[in-house]
Amino acid sequence: MGNTCACGKHVRNPLSPRKPSHSTRLPPPAGTLSVDNSAPPLLSQGLQALGLTLAPEVQGRLLAYADELLKWNEKVSLTAITRTDEVVDKHLLDSLAVLPEIQGATHLLDLGAGAGLPGIPLAIALPDLRATLVDAVAKKVAFMKSGAVKGGVASRIKALHARAEGHPDEEGLPRADLVISRAFMDVGPFLLLARAYLAPGGRVVCMLGQTPPAETLQTLAQAAGLRLLSRRTFTLPHSKDPRGVAVFHVEQVQ
Repeated sequence: MGNTCACGKHVRNPLSPRKPSHSTRLPPPAGTLSVDNSAPPLLSQGLQALGLTLAPEVQGRLLAYADELLKWNEKVSLTAITRTDEVVDKHLLDSLAVLPEIQGATHLLDLGAGAGLPGIPLAIALPDLRATLVDAVAKKVAFMKSGAVKGGVASRIKALHARAEGHPDEEGLPRADLVISRAFMDVGPFLLLARAYLAPGGRVVCMLGQTPPAETLQTLAQAAGLRLLSRRTFTLPHSKDPRGVAVFHVEQVQ
């Protein structure tokens, strides 16, 4: 997948989408994986640091989804992150941090959704958002269906086993007003792919690790017939890992 995001001390390609950092600590023994009682305050404090407000009931459903993720992870390879603090920070808060860029969307398409990130947390946080989650691995799609049930959003989530290659009609995939990916491919190729799934007036949201300059993003956008709308950088509340998010839309012909 080219020079995708790396973890540890490896140099990251700033044009790559972000990938969650892997813990250097050994995971708990099999049969003990679940979020512990440190999770609620970690989530609440992290949301506050990001300037986000979610009801306690919503936070509970986010943690129920995270707990299901870790339980499935014992049998299906979904994530290398199993410590509660990292699950909250690098999965839940990482996904929720882009809520300001998602506002106003009614249908989100998450390409290469893996364990349902960011689509499921975003749907839990936004009660009017529908989400279609796409992945080429059947076991991951099975988990996303279960995770959506645990998160209380099964009625608004559709998890599809498919390989997105830019032909939505042939693939049976929808066009959406917001196309997003968390760790799928480099920015340039992703923009080219994502445009094929945009509904009229839709937006593409790229979640980034080290965020390239606006000029670089605009050049990549133009190659895909898109225009850079916004670029924002921030750090995750607990790990302080750098993050970024960029939003694009179709370039209007004058």
